[in-house]
Amino acid sequence: MSSPSAAVEKVMRLAPVIPVLVIEDIEHALPIAEALVAGGLPALEVTLRTECAIEAIKVMKQVPGAVVGAGTVLSPDDLKRSIDAGAEFIVSPGLTPMLAEAAYKSQIPFLPGTANASDVMFALECGFDRLKFFPAMAAGGPPALKAISAPLYKAKFCPTGGVTPQNAPEWLALDAVLCVGGSWMVPKGKPDVALIEAAAREAAGLQR
Repeated sequence: MSSPSAAVEKVMRLAPVIPVLVIEDIEHALPIAEALVAGGLPALEVTLRTECAIEAIKVMKQVPGAVVGAGTVLSPDDLKRSIDAGAEFIVSPGLTPMLAEAAYKSQIPFLPGTANASDVMFALECGFDRLKFFPAMAAGGPPALKAISAPLYKAKFCPTGGVTPQNAPEWLALDAVLCVGGSWMVPKGKPDVALIEAAAREAAGLQR
């Protein structure tokens, strides 16, 4: 296994679920991170979809036990900004040659997005065998990943996109799945920390 894949597997095995976070208000970053970590979900993916995302990574890293990464990383520039902010792992919705090269050179734990067999084969060629399966439900759900992963057995996945508390157990039952990504623990708006912690605790208890 390549070094980046070995490192990202450690992140994937921290908990059954990696929260996928869209932080709209920087004031929400710290209480959300504290609630999720307290609930047993230490790996936090902050998506680069908002203006305060980079700052949110810096803020969330202050929480003891939090392992904070950047998601929606689309380019080498996004990668650099994320690493400079202290991101400990990187997630992308897909994979391009330029991003693959930059991520591999950086040696940061990297979870590139794949949606079909060709995507997985390209990722394997680039040296990555721990992958995101995205958009998980739209790409065919558990039956599709089960079929894809049979011949491409070296790859292990974190399905993300349409994953819910109801279907997460079906994903986690697949041999090829190490964890899932989901956003259901953190509803939009002002964070209800008790609600978030309770949802995180339930997610952390899912069986793999």
